[in-house]
Order: sequence, then C-alpha cells, then structure tokens
Amino acid sequence: MCLLVIMGLNDTGKKELIALDDGYRESADTWLSVLRSLKDRGLVIAPKLAIGDGSLGFWKALPQVFPETKSQRCWQHKTLNILNNFPAALRGKVLNSLHQIWMAETKVQAQKAWDIFVRDYKDKYPNAVECLNKDSGTLLTFYDFPAEHWKSIRTTNPIESTFATVRHRAKNAKGCVSRASMLAFAFKLIQTASKRWKRVAGFERVAQVITGVKFVDGIATGKLTVQQQDIAA
Repeated sequence: MCLLVIMGLNDTGKKELIALDDGYRESADTWLSVLRSLKDRGLVIAPKLAIGDGSLGFWKALPQVFPETKSQRCWQHKTLNILNNFPAALRGKVLNSLHQIWMAETKVQAQKAWDIFVRDYKDKYPNAVECLNKDSGTLLTFYDFPAEHWKSIRTTNPIESTFATVRHRAKNAKGCVSRASMLAFAFKLIQTASKRWKRVAGFERVAQVITGVKFVDGIATGKLTVQQQDIAA
C-alpha cells in the first residue's frame, strides 16, 4: 500500500491537507479516484497549478479531471534523477549547471541555460539529457506565477518535509495495523504537522492568481480589473 497525499493552497496563502488516500503503486486509476473525490467534495473550480514528482499516474489522471490546471514538475526530484546518470566526480559541476536553469531570472535565460546543458552533455550522457528534455513542458511553468511563490512551487518540498515523518512512522508500523487504521494514523500525523505550516511567501498574490492576473517571469502584467486592484491592495 502507498499513501497518496494532496496539499492545497487557498486564497489567503494558507496550506491545507485536501486529500489523503491509499493506492496501489500510485496508478493512474488510483489518482483518478482521488482527484474525482475532490470534485465530489466541492472543488469545482480547477486549481491553477499542480506540483508533483515523476508519478506518471498522477500526471495521466490530472487532465482527465482538471484539464485547465497547469503542471510543474518538482526540480528536486528531477535533479536527483539527472544526477544518477553521472559519475560522482562530475555531479557537483552538473548540479551547478542545473541551478543555472531553475534559478535564472527569466524564462528566456532559463531556456538558454537549458540549451547549454544539452549541448555540453548530450554526446557523453544522453540519458541525462533525455531525462531533462522529457519534461521540458512542465519544468519551467513556475515562471508564469508570482516570483514570491517560486521557492514554494518549484519543488514538492512543502509536502515532502511533512510526509517524511509519516513515511518513517508508517514503515515501522507496517503489518501491525489495518488499512483504515493506517490512514487514520497518517491523517493524525499530518494534522499535527500542519500546526507548524506557514503561509506561502507573497500570500497576497495567491488571490491575484485565482482571479486571473497574468504573470510573466514572476511579474504581474497588463491592466488589472477593479476586482484585481482591490485584491492587490
């Protein structure tokens, strides 16, 4: 059994646990059931952005339920996957090259650093380049959102840091509890951890994103409507 967890962010910038379920190897059908349950429980407006690791089941299920939601792959997971294709002696240099991509000030600069990475490593380390390129459509999505949020939305760290404790405790209890009690056990651990969750940096921008303010390279663009001006104030 694996645990499926979804953390959400409301219009005040507060993080909330919105889904917790179990599944089999994070399959698409399992994630489809979880996402549909969100709609059944009232999440009728599609989330603006979904951040996740390489779980193919989740990414296959998401557009079936929330086709309008943009996708952002976790840079921490992606970085580790890429580094696995390099010898230990090169990983420091490669890590710096990857930082040049996701820490760039603009999407244009990030794409330039991306192209340099491909140029430098495609001949000797084609698997690493393939690992990067296969998610080219979802690794730079964060540039379309407020710059204050980038630290939070480039990775799944906000949920990973909480779930690490749950995973550790659940592993130790494996075989000692039922499915229902394991879910209750995980829920209580996450509920306790949630008391320490902080609002996302630049939380006042969340409402702007929800109401449709457009961001380019992290900066709001265009003329704001009266409603959006009220939110910005």
